[in-house]
Amino acid sequence: MSKNQSSKPIEIKISTVVAVSVILRTIDLAALDDAMKGMTGGASDYFDHEFAVIDVAGCAIVDNVDWPALTALFRAYNLNPAAVRGAPPEMEPAIVASGLSIDTLVKPRHDDAQNAPEEEIPAPAAAPEMPQVQAGPATAAPTPAMIVDTPVRAGQRIYARGSDLIVTAIVNNGAELIADGSIHVYAPLRGRALAGASGNAEARIFSLSMEAELVSIAGIYRTFESGLPQDLAKKPAQVRLAGDRIDVISIRA
Repeated sequence: MSKNQSSKPIEIKISTVVAVSVILRTIDLAALDDAMKGMTGGASDYFDHEFAVIDVAGCAIVDNVDWPALTALFRAYNLNPAAVRGAPPEMEPAIVASGLSIDTLVKPRHDDAQNAPEEEIPAPAAAPEMPQVQAGPATAAPTPAMIVDTPVRAGQRIYARGSDLIVTAIVNNGAELIADGSIHVYAPLRGRALAGASGNAEARIFSLSMEAELVSIAGIYRTFESGLPQDLAKKPAQVRLAGDRIDVISIRA
């Protein structure tokens, strides 16, 4: 073994995995199967083995959820459930026993900070009077956008963590762009673009030539198997989130 080759049999590193959100309104398997058939139109390649997070926060949950059957249903449509979000704590043992993880959203505790009692600070000793200078509000340094100047090839994935992503070259079919902020493509966008990957619903996707296979904002996505409308295809356009709906609109000069 050369000196440059690691002797470790395994290494664990932090990696970013993008998953689609499967938001359930019911846990009735027959109803879900019918809904998936209607969504995919019977196309076997509608999903491309994406990882999925099952979100059950919006449905009435009963104690006897058949998690193996539920995951098997989605796997039949080429979705790979990896975690469950929104389940009550008493259901977590059954979820984990079925091979799924618990996806927990942790929010900053702004309320605690705002409600904390103010600490009384003793007045300073008298000092010579100095001119008063009013300081402006403190602002955090902005995170610079990630800029990519080369074509993004099929099978290539680029992730702009905590920032916008700017691409000045073509994004080919089968390529994937991911950003926690917005995505700007100053060239044809023919692959997938997932903006607001960390949950930012205000993020957008811009392209000078919109030809995307799939677009997503904050986990809500839209595909274009039949192509974009004629007035938008291969033209400057933007993608934004309106409630639970993905809108693609023209960018006019």
